[in-house]
Amino acid sequence: MDILTPLAVAGQFFVKIAAELILLFIGITFLVGLLQAYIPEERIRRLLAGRRQGAGNIVAAGLGALTPFCSCSTVPILLGLLEVGIPFGACMSFLFASPLLNPVILALLLALVGVVPTVIYAAITFTSAVVIGLILERFGYGRYVRDVVVEGRPKPCECASSHGARIQRAFSFAVNLFRQVFPYLILGVGIGAFICGFVPGDLIIAVAGPENPFAIPAAAVIGIPMYIRAETLIPVSAVLLEKGMGIGAVMALIIGGAGASIPEVTLLAAIFERRLVAAFVATILTVAILAGVLFQVLSVI
Repeated sequence: MDILTPLAVAGQFFVKIAAELILLFIGITFLVGLLQAYIPEERIRRLLAGRRQGAGNIVAAGLGALTPFCSCSTVPILLGLLEVGIPFGACMSFLFASPLLNPVILALLLALVGVVPTVIYAAITFTSAVVIGLILERFGYGRYVRDVVVEGRPKPCECASSHGARIQRAFSFAVNLFRQVFPYLILGVGIGAFICGFVPGDLIIAVAGPENPFAIPAAAVIGIPMYIRAETLIPVSAVLLEKGMGIGAVMALIIGGAGASIPEVTLLAAIFERRLVAAFVATILTVAILAGVLFQVLSVI
C-alpha cells in the first residue's frame, strides 16, 4: 500500500477537525465563561439551598452542566456545597452531571456525531444524574461523607458586578482553559487522524463492532481508569464510529472516561469513605453500560 495515501488522509483529517474544534471550543468556552461570571459558586449554593428532594436534584444537575469541564475540578465545588449544608443527594447529582454534561462536551458531540446522538446522550446523562442522587440519598449514603474542613478557603463573593468586567473574566477564562486543554485536544485529533489513515476498519469492527456482545462493557471498563479528557476522547470516538465501532461502545467509552478517572477517585477518597467511592465508580460503570446498550438498540430501530 502506498504510504502517501494514508498520510494524506490522516493529514487532511487532522487539519480539518483541528480547525473546527479549536474554533468551536473557544466560542463555546467564552459563552460558558459568561454563564459562570453571572452564576458564581455562592449563587449556586443559594439556588440549591432549601430545595425539596427531587427538585433540588434537577436544579443541581442543571447547574452541574454549566460548571467545570474536568471531573477533578468539580470536587472542590462539591466540597463547598457539602460544607454549607446542601442536601447530599443534590450534591451527588451535581457531581455526576458536571463532567458529563458541560456545554463543551455537548458542542463537540454535536459537531462530530450529530444532533440525535447528542440529544440522547444529554437526556440519558441528565436523567441518570438526577436518579443517582435520589437513590444514594434514599439509601443513606450521605453518612459515608468524611468530616473534612478546608482551611484557607476563600470567602464567597459575587465578584465584579459590571458587565465589562464579567466579559473580561469570561475572556480570560476561555483563554486560560484553552491553554490547558489545547494539548489534549490536539492529542485527540492526532490519534483520530492516525486511526483514520492507518487503522483498517475491518479490525475495529472485529474488536468493537456492534456484533461483539462484549464491546460495550469492555469499553465502559476501559474508559473509567483511562484518564483521557473528553476533549481528547470525543475526536477519537468520532473516528472509531466512522471506522465501524458500535455507537453503544463509543458512548460507553465516553461516559466511562468523562464520568470517572483515577485522579478524581483519588480526590473523592479524601472526602468519601470507601463504600461511597465504590458506589460512585460502580454507578458510573453501570450508567456507561446501560447507556451503551440503549444507544446500540436505538441505532438498529
